[in-house]
Amino acid sequence: MFRFLDQRKEVKMQWLWDTRQINVDNLNYVRSEVSRHFRNKAKEYLIAKIEELESNSKINNLRD
Repeated sequence: MFRFLDQRKEVKMQWLWDTRQINVDNLNYVRSEVSRHFRNKAKEYLIAKIEELESNSKINNLRD
């Protein structure tokens, strides 16, 4: 997880120092990859939570 954030920070610093088009493209690419990664992690978490709720509902364990 921190690898993605460190990579994004490094690319952003590179872009701030040198605003050529290649750095802009690189920054946009890394941003999209990081966003995709965290979006997928959130989706995995929600799917696991839904499955947990479904299994608790099937055994009538409503408190959990």
